[in-house]
Amino acid sequence: MTLLERLGRKVKKEQAVQEKEDIFAGRAVDAKEEEYQNLKLTVHRQIVDEMTAEQQRILDGTNHSREEIENVISGYVQRVLERNPFVVPRGERARLVSDICDEILGYGPIEPFLKDDSITEVMVNGPKKIYIERMGKLHLTAAQFHDNAHLMSVIDKIVTPIGRHVDEASPLVDARLPDGSRVNIVIPPLSLIGPCVTIRKFSKTPLSVENLISFGTLSEQMAIFLRACVKAKLNIMISGGTGSGKTTTLNVISSFIPHDERIVTIEDAAELRLEQPHVVTLEARPANIEGKGRVSIRDLVRNSLRMRPDRIIVGEVRGGEALDMLQAMNTGHDGSLTTAHANSPRDVLSRLETMVLMSGLDLPVRAIRDQISSALDLIIHQERIQDGSRKITYITEVQKMEGDVIVLQDLFRFIQTGFDENGKALGHYEPTGLQPQFLSKFRAHNVEYPKFMQTAGASGSWEEGD
Repeated sequence: MTLLERLGRKVKKEQAVQEKEDIFAGRAVDAKEEEYQNLKLTVHRQIVDEMTAEQQRILDGTNHSREEIENVISGYVQRVLERNPFVVPRGERARLVSDICDEILGYGPIEPFLKDDSITEVMVNGPKKIYIERMGKLHLTAAQFHDNAHLMSVIDKIVTPIGRHVDEASPLVDARLPDGSRVNIVIPPLSLIGPCVTIRKFSKTPLSVENLISFGTLSEQMAIFLRACVKAKLNIMISGGTGSGKTTTLNVISSFIPHDERIVTIEDAAELRLEQPHVVTLEARPANIEGKGRVSIRDLVRNSLRMRPDRIIVGEVRGGEALDMLQAMNTGHDGSLTTAHANSPRDVLSRLETMVLMSGLDLPVRAIRDQISSALDLIIHQERIQDGSRKITYITEVQKMEGDVIVLQDLFRFIQTGFDENGKALGHYEPTGLQPQFLSKFRAHNVEYPKFMQTAGASGSWEEGD
């Protein structure tokens, strides 16, 4: 046997041992968590069975503090532990009280994750698997729901206050939490692993452009350029994949809109939080149980044109409303903003063509491309890099048609050069130095075109902070 073969066998043996240890460790954790969940269920049932009218008034949470509620629950925990042979450490008792309090006031096992500002996404894959996203990376947590019924009770608590419903007849629903976080719910029979809940969280205080600069999402010069573009009423599309930060960037860029303008925002589930004083927020509505009453994004875009908007912001175009949005941009509603899923600036154009065809109008491709090229001025493309960070990788101008092709011109690019020893992406933002064709809009709105853009090509690229 060669040295290489012996080394290969040794590596396989070590991997097998490690996998076996991981399996047994996982079983131990699962067993401990199962015992804890059973204890929590026992206490919960005890509270329901023995609750007095006075305690019911306290536990409804309306006029009482969390501390008062925890005092009531703590008494029940103590009595249950005295009557049952549970050996629970003092720290675990505090967790038990807190978790039951979360069951009553919040959303059960996921409530601590919703309170943690470092967590950006919570993903529930059936009752026994809860994942979180932190700093762009996914982590499996030890938290669990007791069973499908427990998870469904929390789902009902999410959808009922906003007038939505979810059942076997309507197993898909988009909702939002009181803090604006976006929720997507899928239940059986569509989901074969039990109810699935995905919560996209939003920070309690909206991120500013300074935050994005500090995160490395864009450079200071790019921020200055985009602020000027918004003030010059350019029509802007923000593109990117799922979780790339499109909505966050849209919210930040929207903050550049002057405070004396009337803004109409249109979304499936209201997420944007604009600080301007004159904002009208519209939200699409799904059909009711009888299949009636649906109001689509397209209906709202059409209606917004009658509301005398200075700006129209559509959270995301994904269907026939793209045609109405383009027509609005082409009929005097300059300065409109929206987002779309796409893998590159060029891919945005193909996606828009497809979405326009979804409107039901049999338009020739040439006519669709004419609409797109005359409506859109700028594409901001954003990506989630391998290290979990979000970066604007392209700022691209949409020019006119040449033959049957829409001409695109990159104005900024993110050039990635590698990774450091901690796995963090290295790179720099680079202006191309090319002059855009939309300068007439800057002059028309009396907005000064950034001077560094006029000389960027002569001095080459610049690093963040230059």
